[in-house]
Amino acid sequence: MKSIFFKFSLLSILLLLSNKPNVQEFQGQAFYSSKSGLELGNWGARMSEAQKKQMQARLKNRLEKTYVLNFNKEESLFDEEDKLDAIAGATDSWGKNFARGQQYKNVKNNALIQSQEFYGRKFLVKDELQVIDWKMGKESKQIGQYMCFKAMATIPTNELTWFDFSWRKLRNQANATEGEEPEVNMTLVEAWYTPQIPVSHGPAEYWGLPGLILEVNAGNTTMLCTKIIMNPKGEINLDAPDKGKVITKVAYQETVMGKMKEMRDNRGRRRGR
Repeated sequence: MKSIFFKFSLLSILLLLSNKPNVQEFQGQAFYSSKSGLELGNWGARMSEAQKKQMQARLKNRLEKTYVLNFNKEESLFDEEDKLDAIAGATDSWGKNFARGQQYKNVKNNALIQSQEFYGRKFLVKDELQVIDWKMGKESKQIGQYMCFKAMATIPTNELTWFDFSWRKLRNQANATEGEEPEVNMTLVEAWYTPQIPVSHGPAEYWGLPGLILEVNAGNTTMLCTKIIMNPKGEINLDAPDKGKVITKVAYQETVMGKMKEMRDNRGRRRGR
């Protein structure tokens, strides 16, 4: 009888332990502020300082953004907070077509799922995570209450802006069709991560360091974590987006470039009449 009671008690304890949440599991939210410089190129040389300031104010909603990153050990969901145009008081429809959509990353499965909308069409981009060859540094600094360490990487610019469009990309594509190798621009990335939050997540395309990435400097853009909430009350959203035509990053770029080339050619034909 004692043997049966002992086995029953042991079984009860094991069942209770199996239903108890793993104390090592955690989730969190990181809020980021992103600021980009205004690149005007040769066009900017013909503008006055007043015109440059006016242009910067008009494009403020593209140059300054805020994001939130929800995460646990394996998954993260990165999304931009909605923002109205600084002057018109309405959403920036042109910028919206080439903005980063809701981005889901799973570092265990090496999976990227990102929702994109392009001129009313919804796409669901599914691909592998961008490979980043980080070079670990010894420099450290404090960001808020977290000790952070520096890491550097050089990444093809197109891999960081695959969802975006520029006329330079279209020109490079045209050169490639004529037998010339397309220009491959590289971006030097400086990241600061904290081992105090031992996850491999980060904002945007950045990931793969032994701690949450709190700051990124890439090109003319800086992303800085302004607030972290660990184990917030209630469940946070980590559901991957699931609506839209499934497509790869390369196929999505080809779709956008093809449509923009068509629009440019149609505009040229109308002018030639």
